[in-house]
Amino acid sequence: MATKLVAFAGSSRANSFNQKLVRAAADVARARGAEVEVIDLRALELPIFAQDLEAADGPPEGARRFKEALKAADGFLISSPEYNSSYPALLKNAIDWASRPAEGEPMLAAFAGKACGLLAASPGALGGLRMLPILRLLLSNIGVHVVPTQFGLGKAHEAFDDEGRLVDERARATVERVVDETLEIAGR
Repeated sequence: MATKLVAFAGSSRANSFNQKLVRAAADVARARGAEVEVIDLRALELPIFAQDLEAADGPPEGARRFKEALKAADGFLISSPEYNSSYPALLKNAIDWASRPAEGEPMLAAFAGKACGLLAASPGALGGLRMLPILRLLLSNIGVHVVPTQFGLGKAHEAFDDEGRLVDERARATVERVVDETLEIAGR
């Protein structure tokens, strides 16, 4: 049975470098035999999480779809931009909605015990590296096994060809290592 991964980026920008990077990672995982669903968080149309909203209306349809995809997966690939040395609200909001337990469901059913590979892309030289430990901490706190290797792609505006493929061999090799570690842990 193929390992199932969900891949998503924490960016809401059109032509996002992080969307390109997570798609490149998803392509690697598929080449390794994994089943990968790429989700565009923007398309979920999630309101900012509020417990009053949840109590009145339940989770929105996009939140239910996202949570179900995460629950069905063995692991995740996440690429996120760095906003003021942290991850963006879009990413945190999606995680917040998916972390809410449904009646009769264990806490953190979409996250606990899942594997995750972390990536970041930025036009800056550091490639989002300051954000990655903060995202790692959040995910670890909700029971996700974040793989040791992570990747921050600096100068991302120069990193992709017209087809969205990484042009630098070292960058591709590091993305492959993140994906391989994710698949290894997810397959356990």
